[in-house]
Amino acid sequence: MNTGGYSHAEKLHPFIQDCLSDVHLSIKDIDAIAVGKGPGSYTGLRIWVSAAKGLCFSNDVPLISINSLEILAKSCDINDGIIVPMIDARRMEVYSAIFDQNHSWIRQTEAEIIDEHSFSNLLDHHKVHFLGDGAEKCKEVIKHSNATFIKDTFPSAKNMITIAYEKYLDKDFE
Repeated sequence: MNTGGYSHAEKLHPFIQDCLSDVHLSIKDIDAIAVGKGPGSYTGLRIWVSAAKGLCFSNDVPLISINSLEILAKSCDINDGIIVPMIDARRMEVYSAIFDQNHSWIRQTEAEIIDEHSFSNLLDHHKVHFLGDGAEKCKEVIKHSNATFIKDTFPSAKNMITIAYEKYLDKDFE
């Protein structure tokens, strides 16, 4: 596919068609559509959520939305401690949530300004695994022996599968 000079909005639908074609499916074979609902880039969210809604409506299939921080947390397999996925919100602000080692929610999504005291209540008692593009800027500020920073992690569709399937079985649709 030619990627020169096109915006995400122009590439999205052909990319969806290419993916379906690669696995010999059509949109009529789909039982539901799952989408990351953010937090994240407002423009990106608007584009992919609009596309997902349009496909769901025109094909009469349910829409499943999944928090992007939950998707990100699923990329982290740990044996001990707490998982704190973070998405950059510019300056020293991040969107973060807190999960246990089994990927169960401890704290829902919050926007927060990071400083040297951020997450100190967790860090004093647990190993804390920070990940996502928001964690990169925190590495310079949060200095604690229980803090670990996992590089190069981003919300991925492969980490949505189990969450989307559970929501589908529970009929947790938008």
